[in-house]
Amino acid sequence: MNVPDELRYSAEHEWARRLDGGSRVRVGITDFAQDALGDVVYVDLPEVGTAVAAAEAVGELESTKSVSEMYAPVSGTVVAVNEALADNPALLNEDPYGDGWLCEIEMSNTADLDAMMDAPAYLALTEG
Repeated sequence: MNVPDELRYSAEHEWARRLDGGSRVRVGITDFAQDALGDVVYVDLPEVGTAVAAAEAVGELESTKSVSEMYAPVSGTVVAVNEALADNPALLNEDPYGDGWLCEIEMSNTADLDAMMDAPAYLALTEG
């Protein structure tokens, strides 16, 4: 299982990467989550401008196995969504930490990111 060291992780299996050292983060699902979901066939993302709260459901991921909610790992405002997923939701399976990102959030509280798990803690969660 791929768990990049530079990311932060939620218990709901989302990751967040700080962009340019500022208050904007890029968000996606982890390798563990995409594997558990199976082949993703549809993605329902929040709209740009949507205010989100940490741990709040903000979208849905539909796979051949199930429908799962997507949760915001941090509080803030959605400032970008990955439009490529509309035409190719399989990007979530193929490249969950790269081209398969979900959205970008301008954080209202950067402490949310600090409260997320680091890679060793996330590995312990998924292995336990």
